[in-house]
Amino acid sequence: MPVEGETMWSTHHSLLLSFLCPPETGGVCIAPQPAEDGAEILPAMAMRPFFGIQPTLMDEKGKEIRGNDVSGALCISQTWPGMARTIYGDHQRFVDAYFKPYPGHYFTGDGAYRSKEGYYQITGRMDDVINISGHRLGTAEIEDALDEHPDVPETAVVGIPHDVKGEVPFAFVVLKEVGSSSQSQVIEELKSLVAAKIAKYAVPDHFLVVKRLPKTRSGKIMRRILRKVAMGQSSDLGDISTLDDPSVVTEVIQACDHYRSLESKKN
Repeated sequence: MPVEGETMWSTHHSLLLSFLCPPETGGVCIAPQPAEDGAEILPAMAMRPFFGIQPTLMDEKGKEIRGNDVSGALCISQTWPGMARTIYGDHQRFVDAYFKPYPGHYFTGDGAYRSKEGYYQITGRMDDVINISGHRLGTAEIEDALDEHPDVPETAVVGIPHDVKGEVPFAFVVLKEVGSSSQSQVIEELKSLVAAKIAKYAVPDHFLVVKRLPKTRSGKIMRRILRKVAMGQSSDLGDISTLDDPSVVTEVIQACDHYRSLESKKN
């Protein structure tokens, strides 16, 4: 998973690293270590391919992107020890998800950036890339900007359809203990932050303040559920059995219904 912002630090006894390790790969694919003694470790960078891993970046037309200082869909170009061979009971789903998007390559589902030095940074899930008036943007980039605000411990951004722009960002924001009177001020500051860090077109059209975000037992934010709620499809959330606390979904739905009610009165 991508590291949000520059969330990497060292202490006298520990070092927090970013790395790529999807369950289907059977082990670590890209990580800062192992490496030569004294090799640099950079914040927010997964960095180096693990033994036996041949990463490659692919463009939207399915062609390999060569060189450095480039971004694309992260694939693996050859087999490696430990890779999954199928999905139990649904082999076609396995083929469609991991091998059909880029024939001859294993598709991780992630986007990545290869730096000038040849190091890899995971930029987020490719299905979390939205198209705003022709601008393709990963929702993780917007989240990174929002998370820099001192009163915002956690955010989640999803894309929803828009008649003119194609898609627009919808931001779910968890705030620290601030009064309702200051929530509007924080939201205005968040808009300015995104505009300054990325661009005006990246500023979310919608901000919904919630107490908590729905997460799996492993701590992964369920953006699929948030996208459904943001699109007004709360009656068709799909499987929620992996949620750590399903009551969070009810809280988010109620908050969204209240937000929509207020928005309709403005219009």
